[in-house]
Amino acid sequence: MAAGRADQSQKPSLAELSADERGAATLALIKAQLDDDKAEDVVTIDLCGKTDIADAMIVASGRSARHVGAMAEKIVRKLKEQGFGRARMEGAPACDWVLIDAEDVIVHLFRPEVRQFYNLERIWSETARAPVRPDA
Repeated sequence: MAAGRADQSQKPSLAELSADERGAATLALIKAQLDDDKAEDVVTIDLCGKTDIADAMIVASGRSARHVGAMAEKIVRKLKEQGFGRARMEGAPACDWVLIDAEDVIVHLFRPEVRQFYNLERIWSETARAPVRPDA
């Protein structure tokens, strides 16, 4: 009887998670991998209510193109190993800016000077959006 209870207390499988729980698990896995890989200046942006493409965006920097590429490969591999499916990756082999589409989470990995040029954080932040006036 105790063994049956122990089995029931285990974490639910990914298939048993709600969409919100799966998104949160995806986000947590990616952030943990970026931390393990020593990503720099990691910023998470909540996209809920801003777009339908994803629930969250992560922007991070690598020290070099090689570092950016290695981080991207590890994230894609880890997502697949953990059962999150196959994430799509764009931007390799140059690795100045690599985008990973993990469905609920979009990851942008940059070399620092490329990140500064595109400044995605400003584009997607709340403060960057000018209020729309009905009389305008």
